[in-house]
Amino acid sequence: MGTFLPLMAEAIAVGTDLTEASEHSGFSLNTNIFDTNLINLAIIITVLLVFGRKVLGTTLKTRRDNIETAIKNAEQRAAQAAQQLKQAQQNLEAAQAEAQRIKQAAQATAQAAGEAILAQAAIDIERLQAAGAADLNADLNKAIAQLQQRVVAQALQKVESELKSGIAQETQTILIDRSIAQLGGEA
Repeated sequence: MGTFLPLMAEAIAVGTDLTEASEHSGFSLNTNIFDTNLINLAIIITVLLVFGRKVLGTTLKTRRDNIETAIKNAEQRAAQAAQQLKQAQQNLEAAQAEAQRIKQAAQATAQAAGEAILAQAAIDIERLQAAGAADLNADLNKAIAQLQQRVVAQALQKVESELKSGIAQETQTILIDRSIAQLGGEA
């Protein structure tokens, strides 16, 4: 089809040239078939119609097959893309469910850890209070022991000073009797 149009244009140009030539010499009919190129044009048009139809038909059929193949490939890719999208959505849903499960597990673990820390803190507080009370009792006992030692030391000083000054006979007898009574004997 592409070569037919240039040939027709050439034939028209030749015809125009012939018409112009006949105008100069008058009106006459050129009966020379080879000069008018009618046979050549008929042969070319016939060849183009016979072989051009096959070439054009083959070209159009190849083009149609290529388009059909491209459409089928596009449909297959679209189906694959849809399948991949569906799979990706399923994977996303599974990942979101797993993330939710992990989040809940983490919250439960954090709550359990917080409760364990609070329980340990309560135990530590009780232990520190007990240690503080024991230290307080120890300090109290130490203070009482120091006071007792001081009282005994003062009592001994007083007794020594009275002994140096002399004890009356009657006081000595009372002291001895009391000491014997404390030891378990009777006077």
